[in-house]
Amino acid sequence: MVPFGDFEYFGLLLYVLLPLIVLGLLGVCHRGWTLLTMAVLLVLQASGTVPLRPDIHVREIYIIIGYTVFQGAVAWGFLKYKSRAVFYSAVGLCLVPLITSKILPSLSPHSAFGFLGISYITFRSLDVLFSIQDGLIKSLSPAPYAAFLLFVPALSSGPIDRYRRFLKDWEKTRDRKEFLEDLDTALHRIARGFLYKFVIAALIKTYWLDPWATGRSVGALWMYMYAYTFYLFFDFAGYSAFAIGVGRFFGIRLPENFDRPFLSKNIRDFWNRWHISLSFWFRDHVYMRFLLAAAKGKWFTGKHTSSYCGLFLTFGIMGVWHGLSLHYVVYGIYHAAILSFYDSFARWNKTRKLFGESAAQIFANRLATFHVIAFGLLVFSGRLTPPPAPAMEKILEKADAREVHGIAWDRSAQKKEIKVDLFIDDAFIDRRSADFFREDLRDRGFGDGKHGFRFDLPWWVRDGRPHIIEVRESINSAPLKGSPLTVEVERNEEEIQREEEKLRKARDAAEAAETAPQTPAPTSPPFRAPSPAGDK
Repeated sequence: MVPFGDFEYFGLLLYVLLPLIVLGLLGVCHRGWTLLTMAVLLVLQASGTVPLRPDIHVREIYIIIGYTVFQGAVAWGFLKYKSRAVFYSAVGLCLVPLITSKILPSLSPHSAFGFLGISYITFRSLDVLFSIQDGLIKSLSPAPYAAFLLFVPALSSGPIDRYRRFLKDWEKTRDRKEFLEDLDTALHRIARGFLYKFVIAALIKTYWLDPWATGRSVGALWMYMYAYTFYLFFDFAGYSAFAIGVGRFFGIRLPENFDRPFLSKNIRDFWNRWHISLSFWFRDHVYMRFLLAAAKGKWFTGKHTSSYCGLFLTFGIMGVWHGLSLHYVVYGIYHAAILSFYDSFARWNKTRKLFGESAAQIFANRLATFHVIAFGLLVFSGRLTPPPAPAMEKILEKADAREVHGIAWDRSAQKKEIKVDLFIDDAFIDRRSADFFREDLRDRGFGDGKHGFRFDLPWWVRDGRPHIIEVRESINSAPLKGSPLTVEVERNEEEIQREEEKLRKARDAAEAAETAPQTPAPTSPPFRAPSPAGDK
């Protein structure tokens, strides 16, 4: 179940939080109830399974529990045996699950490792290790540590909290008055989340983003850039509002994640307003540590070289954190380059003062910054750099009243013909080659794009009864991913009568041909060879 993804989730959330609300109103809510409520909500969210291999599925909640125990062991081990070597080892171990979750799908198709929110929990785990290294954390208690790592409202999409700040809220005892204040804030934030995600973002996606999602012209990309920028903000800001609001029920005041980012006057100002918890985390734990290490080690002779290298390192890691696809890496490099350019330009302008702070200049700065940001998000979306195709993709995508279609692609055998079989109610219907050209497959890197298949469904499927549709690979009868599907179409009386009439006429014609008297075929007169003397 995706947190804050649909109204069903909020229905379950209400039932889970209701006892906590009642206890809070009575002024008797303590951390034991909070932990129990978080555990129930976590189990509901992590109710699915993860395919470690195509034939091995493990429940997501078990992976989360194992991950938490592993990270706890790493943190307590570092706390007990604190040294620089142990610190680097602890950071490396902490990153192993996240790196595995990023790399495994590309090495083994249809395999996965991890769970929803593993990236954000890894940030929290690293924050604890960095704080121990800096001497800011002297001890770790199991309950607060687990609650910090697995804080359910911010599990999947942030904001990214810090352990010491979280601990202050966790250890604080709320009276009834403070609970009512948190409840008021929670309801306002949740209402804002509904407005942002389920109203504004949904309207943008339906009437703006989707209509321009397939065009390849400059104008289509331009419109998509604007639509994607606003959609991403309202969707993500809606998620953050939900997380902050629900966090207040637990007495945790999560940090803000957005502060009117499209009013930024420059790119540096933007990163102080956009995904604030992420950008500040990278600033404190990557950029500043790199600058400190570079200064101590005297790595660079240039005055600003370490700052620029730090920017490329920081945003390069941020890009890879989003994913290993090319567009994420380019997105990180793009922002590092823009920030480096702005830093150099700002120092140049400081002495020449060609650009002032007038209202017109501020408006121009904001307009230019917005377009720089929007283009970066266009890169982030992947429209300019389509992601590479998987090594293998054999999937039944859709089956409806009229047709069945999907993909049969194997990079290692893309020149060979792949045949697929259609079965309806476990009865063989037809066999086709997966050689149907689709432009979207070519654009996504599926060879020449001729790796789609399509079957027309027979008329008798539209009889108002459910039918099981399955597509199998011909060579080994292995069902394609997505099979089987159940199709149930309203009965089409006109079509059924028309087709049955055709069948009746065909049967009548066949019967008439069988019962008609057989007329002997005409014979030719016997052939006579001409005599040598000729005919008399």
